[in-house]
Amino acid sequence: MGRLFGTDGVRGVANTELTPSLAYKLGKAGAYVLSKNNARPVFVIGKDTRLSGDMLEDALSAGIQSVGGSVVKIGVLPTPAVAYLVRAYNADAGVVISASHNPFEYNGIKFFKGDGFKLDDDIEDEIESIVLGETVINQEVVGEGLGRVLPAPQDPIQLYGDFLKSTIDVDITGCKLVLDCANGASFEIAEKVYKELGADVTVIGNTPDGININNNCGSTHPENLQAEVVKQGAMLGLAYDGDADRLIAVDELGRIIDGDKLICICAKMMADRGELKHDLVTATVMSNIGFHKYLESKGCKVEVTGVGDRYVLESMLQTGGQIGGEQSGHIIFLNHTTTGDGVLSSLQFLQAVLLSGKKPSELSDEIEIFPQVLKNARVKTENKLAYKEDATIQEAIARMEEAMAGSGRVLIRPSGTEPLVRVMLEGQDIEQITSLAEELAELITKTFG
Repeated sequence: MGRLFGTDGVRGVANTELTPSLAYKLGKAGAYVLSKNNARPVFVIGKDTRLSGDMLEDALSAGIQSVGGSVVKIGVLPTPAVAYLVRAYNADAGVVISASHNPFEYNGIKFFKGDGFKLDDDIEDEIESIVLGETVINQEVVGEGLGRVLPAPQDPIQLYGDFLKSTIDVDITGCKLVLDCANGASFEIAEKVYKELGADVTVIGNTPDGININNNCGSTHPENLQAEVVKQGAMLGLAYDGDADRLIAVDELGRIIDGDKLICICAKMMADRGELKHDLVTATVMSNIGFHKYLESKGCKVEVTGVGDRYVLESMLQTGGQIGGEQSGHIIFLNHTTTGDGVLSSLQFLQAVLLSGKKPSELSDEIEIFPQVLKNARVKTENKLAYKEDATIQEAIARMEEAMAGSGRVLIRPSGTEPLVRVMLEGQDIEQITSLAEELAELITKTFG
């Protein structure tokens, strides 16, 4: 069996790959590993709206209780709510049952430590070793040693909502907004927060039925939001994904504002307010060259990491960065919380718009996003990294970057799941970069296919 934990917890099709039995084992192993400093640990469990959530929650909870841990079930709330509430409740760990932006038949389980951060690799490895039977634990708990389900110390929706509202200090009364909650975990909290702050809110994607999460809605399918913003004459549209840790925005003209632009606009606001430590912004290798050029023009430095929010966070913790994220809209405001939070990000973005005195479209248009072209080179599996050492390919890359005269770049990444090398070119001339991408992909295929 391969590694259970991916870049964001354990995921799979519910009841075939991610079974109740596996959820039970994860709960048991997780409670054992994370309870070393407390023989009676308390876990906060949250979930999104998927049909399989109840089944997996009960199995996970049973596993935790079987080794003496207790659980606080907070129901349907965003992933970042668990990261916040585990600290607010002074619990030992948190668990989220969600598969984020994936279709409803998938689900996932991811853990947070008591400090609200996701697990380190070594802790995941320890849990996984127990689940797979490689490490045997001898912890038989009976009688009064068993765990139980505990009531929440404070109402989780109100507590988390109050926290979100505390992160902005501008008046949004009367702001005409459209929210798309992806029929997911934000369907209740997002509307509650914005209405309590006085915004004029229209909400779509807020009628979850267990199977319609992310279905033609939310941050991965913003088409309905774009149309609704124009129809309503709203100043802004805000779309979350299934577990509400991502944000994609839509300006008043119905045009998408992606994660790169959102980070740029929010980073400038933070810099203007003296809140951007070291003038530093963190992003992945996939961030657009226009992102870099804009931030550099504002006197900011960009720290570049590998793809994945965990790598963004690792870098931010090391460098002291306060904002970082990805094109997908997963943005971390480390001055406020420990993980990506779509609703929090939307509040920060709205604040940036209002403080600027400009329309969202005007702010967006200040950032030139360069065209990107992606081509796949089919190679033998054992050759997926060989391009790095090949002189001919390296020379071709250097020649192409020189041809783009500093206004473009070449990025090559091996696929993690297929015998492919992905060739991405970015530049101002779409015809030029398309031709160059096809040439380079063909060269890699010919050499290593």
